[in-house]
Amino acid sequence: MGFAIRDGLILGITLATLFGFGPALLALVQTSINRGFKAAVSLAFGVFLSDLFLVLLSFEGVIQVVEQPKNKLIFGIVSGLILIVFGLITYIRKPKTKAEEIIIKDPKTITYILKGFFLNVANPFIWIFWMGTMVAVTSNYKKDEQAILTMFAITLMTVFLSDTLKSYLAGKLKPLLTERLLTLINSIAGIGLMLFGIALMIRAFWF
Repeated sequence: MGFAIRDGLILGITLATLFGFGPALLALVQTSINRGFKAAVSLAFGVFLSDLFLVLLSFEGVIQVVEQPKNKLIFGIVSGLILIVFGLITYIRKPKTKAEEIIIKDPKTITYILKGFFLNVANPFIWIFWMGTMVAVTSNYKKDEQAILTMFAITLMTVFLSDTLKSYLAGKLKPLLTERLLTLINSIAGIGLMLFGIALMIRAFWF
């Protein structure tokens, strides 16, 4: 069982550092700066739940349905549109000043959890990654279900803790940021999400 824990830590740290730069990270940083640590952690928890959902689908083999050509095209278009909508909302949303924070209530925690969930699920690369990883791990562990589940549990917890740390560090930058710079960050995050969405739709048609 020790090797499963070790492999889970390695994969989790690798995901958090080398492959953690995507639409979910953009949303995480932007949410932490504009909405606070609690909102960002809620979003990170939504990402965690989506990864858990995809791991379980991979474990059951259901995820193979997405790889069928017809389904892949539909999935690519829908996921691209989701990212574009999220990006547009982020782009046009104005950062809150301290006075506004007192008057305007943030959406409920469940809103951020759902946003994190759908942002992550909308990325086809995540589906392919977990499916490929599940195949490799199952082969290496000779279908030892307990070891497989332990390894993925450690991986997901490592990524979640990393996202929590990123949320905390991003939030610490807020006192140093002006309203103009916050608006710029919103714009960059929004444009980034829209570009991710457009890229997914193009890939759905051409690949």
